[in-house]
Amino acid sequence: MPNADTFSSYHPLINFLWFGLVLLFSMFFLHPVCLGMSLSCAFAYSLYLSGGKATRRRLLFLLPLLLMTALLNPAFNHEGATILAYLPNGNPLTWESICYGLAAGVMLAAVLCWFVCYNLVMTSDKFVYLFGRVIPALSLVLSMTLRFVPKFKAQLQIVINAQRGIGRELSGGGLLSRARQGLTVLSIMITWALENAVETADSMRARGYGLPGRSAFSIYRWSRRDSLALAFVLCAVGYIIAGRMCQAFSWRYFPTMQGTLTGFFPISVYAVYLVLLALPLLLDVAAARQWRRKEHIH
Repeated sequence: MPNADTFSSYHPLINFLWFGLVLLFSMFFLHPVCLGMSLSCAFAYSLYLSGGKATRRRLLFLLPLLLMTALLNPAFNHEGATILAYLPNGNPLTWESICYGLAAGVMLAAVLCWFVCYNLVMTSDKFVYLFGRVIPALSLVLSMTLRFVPKFKAQLQIVINAQRGIGRELSGGGLLSRARQGLTVLSIMITWALENAVETADSMRARGYGLPGRSAFSIYRWSRRDSLALAFVLCAVGYIIAGRMCQAFSWRYFPTMQGTLTGFFPISVYAVYLVLLALPLLLDVAAARQWRRKEHIH
């Protein structure tokens, strides 16, 4: 079952800034240690937010994607000094190209996991709150689009179940029968989408959307804990960028794999990066301990 997330209750600016930085670092830091920490923290946070059942379904997609990326890269990338074998077309299969493909697969899986967490934490109202005054039209379109996809999926399942209840099973009958029933479902969904768009437009017009001087209600208020979180994130990012500039994350895959793994300064940068990635989980652990302490007192 999904859990209550403490990080989601922070100010939307903190949520958006943290996710933006984490996604950026996950895409550009191809150091093996950084990739491992990013994927581990992304998977753990996704598991905490979504629960075990949804995470298992997600793994059925992520694992084949990771393996496919790791296997396809050596087929097209033949750089590297360590030749393991030769492909049927005569091109070499190198250890470095396999490791680089695996790193690319881990990076892609980590980014996808982070985006799943982003969609669960950064709801449409948070996005509109942040960008409604800066880019009102674009923020509204993006939030409505992101909201429409899961809503359309849920409505599609309702229609399919209703059709099944009256004996119109999509998976039964011949090809022509399945095509006819599929077109019926498609027609119903298009009609529902158009009606939903008209109702949304009428509702927005009735509430005065777009009128000059219109105010907006918001439940989000900046607090002291938001200031502390912002200070920590900025300090951690500054230290990580300084470590990057000082080659703490130095790593190459071609022609041979070589980079920085040990040393006091690199390990300290890895530790700060790990704390930054695990910040939501650490906040949840701290909140759970505080709650148990209060229960024990009472």
